[in-house]
Amino acid sequence: MKYIETQTLPSLGSAEVRIIAHTPEAARAVADALRHRFAAAEQRSYPGLDGDTRLHLTVDTAAPAGPARTWLAASRTPAGTGAHSDET
Repeated sequence: MKYIETQTLPSLGSAEVRIIAHTPEAARAVADALRHRFAAAEQRSYPGLDGDTRLHLTVDTAAPAGPARTWLAASRTPAGTGAHSDET
């Protein structure tokens, strides 16, 4: 897989995590595990080109996770966000 870096880095203390899984449930399980350790700022989910699921999660590596949120609350897309330019 060839990857061309065209994005700017996330803010200091944050990490962009991209999860690719065969099922939405598998992607959510990984995102939930990350949320138990780190505070998560946003989550975006997209269908992949091969029928897979792509989930993007921004985590705050400087802050511990807060109270657990339901999957529904965590999966809501913030207004004005969408697929990254290299994934449309």
